[in-house]
Amino acid sequence: MNTIMRKSVLGIAGLAFAGGLAAGPLHHTTTSPTAVDAKPVAVAVQADKPGVDKPGVDKGKLIPHGVRGEQSRITLDGEQTANVKAIIAATKKAGLDERAAVISVGTALQESKLENLGHLGDRNDHDSLGLFQQRPSSGWGSPEQITDPEHSTLAFLKGLKQVDGWRDMPLTEAAQTVQVSAYPDAYAQWEQQAADLVAEHWNS
Repeated sequence: MNTIMRKSVLGIAGLAFAGGLAAGPLHHTTTSPTAVDAKPVAVAVQADKPGVDKPGVDKGKLIPHGVRGEQSRITLDGEQTANVKAIIAATKKAGLDERAAVISVGTALQESKLENLGHLGDRNDHDSLGLFQQRPSSGWGSPEQITDPEHSTLAFLKGLKQVDGWRDMPLTEAAQTVQVSAYPDAYAQWEQQAADLVAEHWNS
């Protein structure tokens, strides 16, 4: 190879290398098998505009063990959707991944239907408040803190991180270990909708 041609090839290779660095590292996703259920797990991911897809979510992280039992689903209004986004933002702030967000959203679906509940008077479960129905008397924070979606989510996640092996548990077991509910299996019914909501809003 002559000198001029060799310099041209090296120059082109240098540009290609520099372009690769500018574009950032490649993102490799691995999809874990969704064991247990024979039914495929459907995850709805919406685009902001026609022809423009949001960055993908690793669907294997959302429901790594499949869903348990019959699944429930509700239609969300604007406030409930805003609370989903607040839970996701707090999960990212805590440095946790999509699975933690699914557990958090599923827990809030069961506890409050994603409504930031104040004191319900005679219908109140003791002094339970907010998205996760946390109690000031049990050390979750003041009423003002508990009814702040970011604070209540971070408090829930702090409890979740103390559960050994929470990443390898079905949602209902992880949620119950933190919440200590009288209905320990009730969280399971929300796993599919929680996963769909996290897939839709994680990158929004």
